[in-house]
Amino acid sequence: MYDCIIIGCGPSGMTCALYLKRAGKNALVLERSMPGGQMVITTNVENYPGIMHIDGASLATQMFEQITNLGVTVLFEDVTSCDLSGDTKIVKTDKNQYEGKTVYIATGATNRLLNVEGEKKFTSKGVSYCATCDGALYKNKNVAVVGGGNTSLEDCLYLSNVAKKIYLIHRRDEFRGDDILVQKIKKLEREGKIELVLNSQVVEILGDEKVKSIKVLNKITSQTKTIDVDALFVAIGRKPDTEMFEGVDVDESGYIKVDKEKNTNISGVFCGGDVSNTDLRQIVTACGDGARASISINSYLAKHNHS
Repeated sequence: MYDCIIIGCGPSGMTCALYLKRAGKNALVLERSMPGGQMVITTNVENYPGIMHIDGASLATQMFEQITNLGVTVLFEDVTSCDLSGDTKIVKTDKNQYEGKTVYIATGATNRLLNVEGEKKFTSKGVSYCATCDGALYKNKNVAVVGGGNTSLEDCLYLSNVAKKIYLIHRRDEFRGDDILVQKIKKLEREGKIELVLNSQVVEILGDEKVKSIKVLNKITSQTKTIDVDALFVAIGRKPDTEMFEGVDVDESGYIKVDKEKNTNISGVFCGGDVSNTDLRQIVTACGDGARASISINSYLAKHNHS
């Protein structure tokens, strides 16, 4: 019986484990692939306090070594189902079954992919899914953004202060984002800062060691053109990993609803990081969620005479 079963070994899950272990609690971390989550594929991390520059994989390794050196148990098993309804939480994996007094869900979210040739090859080599994370790397460069919702429009506004020129590629002729954002984009278009490439989709990403250009298909004319860019920011949405958590309330986009103390609607079940309905998904905020959740978990354990 564990004090807490933490599902996900990204920055949020590892921070929660760190705080719980330091509080004398027995936590189990379950991870289906590798420590770090989306952080691992981030080439440059320059906005994590106290660290001038580090690649995501190295930061993930340091976090992982910190918790394992403290004695946190981490098992690399794929969670297949959970029974969270009772006082004892049951978590099943592809190998075993575990029981916990509490559960912290930190499974993160997966970027929706374009699924075009070159995308995987150039991920972190010019293909990025986070403009605020990687945009500064392309100061005074030509870049492209794909998407038509608020995220893509906000990415363009952010990049307009960094990049030389932005190509905004959208498969339709109208944007799905808020009108106030659309008007700001149109203003930047009039100023020549942004070029709209509508009714179009990226069909191939080209380069050698890094991205050099993208091939774009116009869906109306069926003509293809090549645009020279140093980076492609994909902003077509993310998919939270929540399928195995039956009974946990989610919002309209599938993210788990939490209050400010990281409680879900189920007693003894907490959640944080990218899988939760937060308005900012960064490494530092995921860590903050893990720390906040650990305090709530400790309070829950004390209240239920588990400590």
